[in-house]
Amino acid sequence: MATAEPNGINQHARKGGQARAETLTAERRREIAREAAQSRWGQDTHVATHVGELIIGDQALSCAVLEDGTRVLSQSTVLTALGRAEKKGRRVGPGSTELRAPFLAAQNLQPYIPAELHAISEPIQYREPSKSLKSWGYRAEMLPMVCDLYLEARKDGELQTNQQHVAKMAEVLIRGLARTGIVALVDEATGYQEVRARYELQMILEAYVQAELRPWVKTFPDEFFKQIYRLQGWDYKPGTSKRTPHVGKLINKYVYEQLPDGVLAELKERNPRNKNGRRSFKHHQLLTADTGNPHLDKQISTVTTLMRIAKDKSDFDDMFERAYTNTEKLPLVIEVESETK
Repeated sequence: MATAEPNGINQHARKGGQARAETLTAERRREIAREAAQSRWGQDTHVATHVGELIIGDQALSCAVLEDGTRVLSQSTVLTALGRAEKKGRRVGPGSTELRAPFLAAQNLQPYIPAELHAISEPIQYREPSKSLKSWGYRAEMLPMVCDLYLEARKDGELQTNQQHVAKMAEVLIRGLARTGIVALVDEATGYQEVRARYELQMILEAYVQAELRPWVKTFPDEFFKQIYRLQGWDYKPGTSKRTPHVGKLINKYVYEQLPDGVLAELKERNPRNKNGRRSFKHHQLLTADTGNPHLDKQISTVTTLMRIAKDKSDFDDMFERAYTNTEKLPLVIEVESETK
């Protein structure tokens, strides 16, 4: 018999709800959050799951990540940062339902507004959990693009007198922004980067790894093993399926570790070693047919080609490192240097 809790919630029901939540995909969880937000606040209102403040020079921009992953900057702080009075966006034309940001409404700016900016310029209504009033914001990617167009228009001498101060503010902002980095900066300011990483990993695993085992089919060609044995200086015997244990480590290094981060760890967890120290199945039997296995096949083919053209192990290691090692990092520090006159 089920035990009733003081608040009336059945313990079995609670466990069932938790179990169901654990089986939901990341995309389904976001969809449920969107539906809940729409039910509570209306169809056009999003809910911020993470909020923070982004400091660029002496400007502070309130930012948020919405339940669907959209990164936004508060409309009021964007207007302030650009030296504009706070006001709602204007309609593009008579009878139009499209809103245009006030700093993009002037006719002399229209030739400088790219289609990409037009597509994301409409403000987004959202609600912060701790606030009773709704807020408006712009997509974070919009800010560096707006700064670019003001600076371009100023360079061409097309700005009006009352727009010059906006260009000056844009110049300050653009020193601390890079278009490719704005989303990461918002994620860092709001603390969303950890959640984003979990979402992205979940999506990768859903695309690459499946729950059910596929029937075994030969996936690694004989040429792959022939070349590994040649480079290692081992005696290769065609037709045998027995491999030295070290081959498995090399397969992980050259093939499975080159799949997206987290895939090999997930495969090892779903296909653990038995009491004899061996795995019951081949990892590739757990890869999805439409994404995981095609990527695996491509990696095997590429590595086999590199091994075939390599003169020796040292030559192969050098080529492999150049092909698969990436040490570039995206800086996330925002510093605005003082103007020197």
